[in-house]
Amino acid sequence: MPFAQLKDRALISVSGPDAEHFLQNILTTDLDVLTPGQAKPGALLTPQGKILFDFLISRAGENAFRLECRADISDDFVRRLMLYKLRAKVEIAKADQALVKVAWGSESTASQSDSTAAADTRFPNGAVTRSYGETDERSDLAAWQAFRIASGIAESSSDYQLGDAFPHDVLLDETGGVGFRKGCYVGQEVVSRMQHRGTARRRVLIVQAGLPLPAAGTELTVEGRPVGTLGSTAGTTGLAIARIDRVKAALDAGQPIMAGDMPVTVAIPGWAKFSFPQEAVSAEEA
Repeated sequence: MPFAQLKDRALISVSGPDAEHFLQNILTTDLDVLTPGQAKPGALLTPQGKILFDFLISRAGENAFRLECRADISDDFVRRLMLYKLRAKVEIAKADQALVKVAWGSESTASQSDSTAAADTRFPNGAVTRSYGETDERSDLAAWQAFRIASGIAESSSDYQLGDAFPHDVLLDETGGVGFRKGCYVGQEVVSRMQHRGTARRRVLIVQAGLPLPAAGTELTVEGRPVGTLGSTAGTTGLAIARIDRVKAALDAGQPIMAGDMPVTVAIPGWAKFSFPQEAVSAEEA
């Protein structure tokens, strides 16, 4: 069973009698359907609906939640949560030391004795579990990144920048990171409008090439016109956030999609429910 110790992550605890109500009112994740043993993705948005902070959230006991996020944004995330706290009866604290272990593959189910173990619901069929504690087993970060990329799971910093993406852009609507049946939360109006009108055009796609892909940030182009941006890569496979209407136009016209000077193929992640538009935009509209 392969695994990796992620040293660039941080853990924030939110606990107290009002913890669930407090988080339910500000985060995109629907906590009503978050069961023990699950780690669901989510975001705290700007009022304009852009992702300000992203995380994985799991239950850590009665009236207690664990938010796992990037270490470099954790202090700012805590401060932002404190701004929303007001008179809510909650305690918000960052762990002094965060030890995040991720395991994947057909035998990724964590030990029954590990009370922190949670299935990462971004991955289908319980393929990935996360647990929180030190291990002396050998960690394989490169293999983890390759698995994540091949699975079509985008993460901030590696694949998009915070403040620059809507939840739909990075497939939070597809991975259970947005609750469309819950009440209001910060940025909810914009996200709901995008969902109900079907106006999401930027999506995560899996990119393949015959040679190792260029660096993250390289534009995907069609006849010199930008259609997306390459994110994290693992050899000949990578992720990109691209305009699916422009990609569809290129595919219909038989035009090559380029990552820099390299021709690539693009595909929707196999688990995703969205599809390329039935009618592609014209070159003038693109």
